[in-house]
Amino acid sequence: MTTIANAEVKLDQWGMGAWIALMVLGFIVWWPVGLAILAYVIWSGRMRCWRRGEGGHSRHSMQDPAGWFRPSSGNHAFDEYRTETLRRLEEEQREFREFLERLRFARDKNEFDQFMAERRNRTGSTNPPAPPQPQV
Repeated sequence: MTTIANAEVKLDQWGMGAWIALMVLGFIVWWPVGLAILAYVIWSGRMRCWRRGEGGHSRHSMQDPAGWFRPSSGNHAFDEYRTETLRRLEEEQREFREFLERLRFARDKNEFDQFMAERRNRTGSTNPPAPPQPQV
């Protein structure tokens, strides 16, 4: 298993071109081998251009709070700042989504209450019983 890991490290050092060459060679030798290499390259995250518009594969990666891999800048202080900022922004985004959900609920309730009031006014003397008002 260590030879496979060493081969992966060597291919990573040579860059994405080495993975593509190995994949093409695999397709030439026997198409399932090429397909397996393609699946592995995608599954392992080496095909970074397919994720969030990022380009290229970086050997130095760190995981941010969202679970996406981001290349390290090499500056640990900046990487910590970026990670904390991303975490804070995700928290603010979650809070904003909750706020929008409450706002939509309040608007829907207001529209429903207005509809029910108009409906009661239209029926005139044959008023159906009003729905019970929620206790506040």
